[in-house]
Amino acid sequence: MKAVFITFDQAHYERIIDILDRLSCRGFTAWQLVNGRGSSTGEPHYGSHAWPGLASAIMTMVDDDRVPSLLDRLRAINDERPKLGLRAFVWPLSPEGV
Repeated sequence: MKAVFITFDQAHYERIIDILDRLSCRGFTAWQLVNGRGSSTGEPHYGSHAWPGLASAIMTMVDDDRVPSLLDRLRAINDERPKLGLRAFVWPLSPEGV
């Protein structure tokens, strides 16, 4: 099991939810309005007059065998419109939990 943290321009929200549904990644937590700026490319998302765009973020727990497919689909979205910004970060999870 892996934790996948996805940050993206809010315009991608419905597409990402659709991808999670299609891959049977049921559980997630979403933050629909977040501010930020990429480390090397893309436009800042500050929700301000100068930088009006906003970002969203999703944290989901994904079975190991679904991670590559999820990342491939997210990469395809980002490749279509790279200036909007989309990043995914993957962390291993401990088998312990509540």
